[in-house]
Amino acid sequence: MRVVVLGAGVIGVTGAWYLARAGHEVTLVDRQPEAGMETSFANGGQISAGHAEPWAKPSVVPKVLKWLGREDAPMLFRPRADLQQWLWGLRFAFECLPGRFERHTRQLAGLARYSRESLGALREETGIAYDFLGKGILHFCTDRADFEDLAAHAGQMRRLGIARDVKSAAECLAIEPALRESEVPVAGGVYAPQDESGDAHAFTVKLAERAQAQGVRFLRDTAVQALELSGGRVVAARAGGQRLEADAFVVSLGSYSPRMLRPLGISIPVYPLKGYSITIALPPEQAARAPTVSLTDEAHKLVVSRLGDRLRCAGTAELTGYDTSINDARCAAIVKRIGRLFPALAGLRDVQYWAGLRPATPTNVPVIGRTRYPNLFLNTGHGTLGWTLAAGSGRALADLVSGRRPEVDFRFR
Repeated sequence: MRVVVLGAGVIGVTGAWYLARAGHEVTLVDRQPEAGMETSFANGGQISAGHAEPWAKPSVVPKVLKWLGREDAPMLFRPRADLQQWLWGLRFAFECLPGRFERHTRQLAGLARYSRESLGALREETGIAYDFLGKGILHFCTDRADFEDLAAHAGQMRRLGIARDVKSAAECLAIEPALRESEVPVAGGVYAPQDESGDAHAFTVKLAERAQAQGVRFLRDTAVQALELSGGRVVAARAGGQRLEADAFVVSLGSYSPRMLRPLGISIPVYPLKGYSITIALPPEQAARAPTVSLTDEAHKLVVSRLGDRLRCAGTAELTGYDTSINDARCAAIVKRIGRLFPALAGLRDVQYWAGLRPATPTNVPVIGRTRYPNLFLNTGHGTLGWTLAAGSGRALADLVSGRRPEVDFRFR
């Protein structure tokens, strides 16, 4: 079967890979000159199956209210004359109601575990190198009250089937010795030893190359304009002055998926959340004092991952439409926090700033499956968990397109 996949981020490329492995004739289309050049380019690097959960939960409401008006807030709402933004925000508030968090967490946890297993098998099959580290993820707190809340939350997660080990301050420092130099004392944390980290961009580029070697046709520098309908089906995609006909189409355009789908009468609850990251080049002396275990800083909602001789720190969520400009104040806040946690890195000047749009749903649960048109499929809306869920989502998508039932328990469309 001929399949056109729209979007060559980590979600689109993994989908194209598994579709090709299932025997389909695949065309991958992206407006950028290379794979993984947008949301997948400089994300936090965490493959966080043990921490896959929604942002929307009852405890986040008072924090969001406290952050209002703060330019360096972990989550920032910039009101716009944009109905979709307001609808997304209202839905997010609704999803914070008790009971809904547990339901969505179960969905995410099952897909995340399946994805981590799928990524491990894919890595073994292909031999792709992407600065992989399998040292787990340590979620640490620098505030005692935050630690008590996190420890209680770990107990709730255990009841939902997600194992996280509560660790004392001393145990956190033993897991990641680089935190011993922190100017902000660590109060404790939780540890998911099976979690991983790695460079999503490097993985995406290399998997795209291998997909091409398997026969996938990759159209670069090819912007998708529209999908054509006839007889209740999608018959072609108009992209880069071409008309691409196929038997099935997959929309993996991230934050831009709703724009492609709206003219077809399809509405999905996906809206861009702008995130920021910094990437620090580590000279040998500083590299020896930088962390190697992937970290999550509870106080500032930041994630830290070691990528070879670089350190990536990412976080914050800015609800501000499709603006991808870099806010220096928000990046400076990340740099300042890293300098306090790891003083040996405070004076380094080789720092790259980046901002990208996460395609977020209010529940953090991605949109995967069929649409009202039987040959149009969706694989989008992965939010902050795109790298975590990519392999499992792509594998499940290939099953759906092939008419098979996916092996993972997930509420597909």
